[in-house]
Amino acid sequence: MGLIAFAAAIVGVFVGRLATDAPKANETELHTLLHDQLDLTPAQDAKIDRIEADFAGRRRALELEMRASNVRLAEAIKAEQGYGPRVTEAIDHTHDVMGTLQKETLVHLFAMRAVLDRDQAEMFDESVVKALTADAR
Repeated sequence: MGLIAFAAAIVGVFVGRLATDAPKANETELHTLLHDQLDLTPAQDAKIDRIEADFAGRRRALELEMRASNVRLAEAIKAEQGYGPRVTEAIDHTHDVMGTLQKETLVHLFAMRAVLDRDQAEMFDESVVKALTADAR
């Protein structure tokens, strides 16, 4: 149960940062942790590289879809000049994209975490929470 809450918190912060085009410093910190501080085996390193590459392409596609959705929302607001059906539809689409990104981010984080041994996973958990909540304090 605690792991689910932990993952949900991570994903919420991560997706929020992605959706608002925040600087990618925390992603760099996570990359540094994974590749420089966790003493990964070559097999772990290769698996994580594949996981990161797969997710990077999908994340870029979803970010582009999010930007396009924001443009549609702006156009709907301009056209309707109020909270009408086009605005509602545009908001719903934006929420769908954000939800998809959140789900895929969670899958990505758990896939990377699954490659780690117990001690590495503990360090990963601590570092992810620290990196993602640094601005929230």
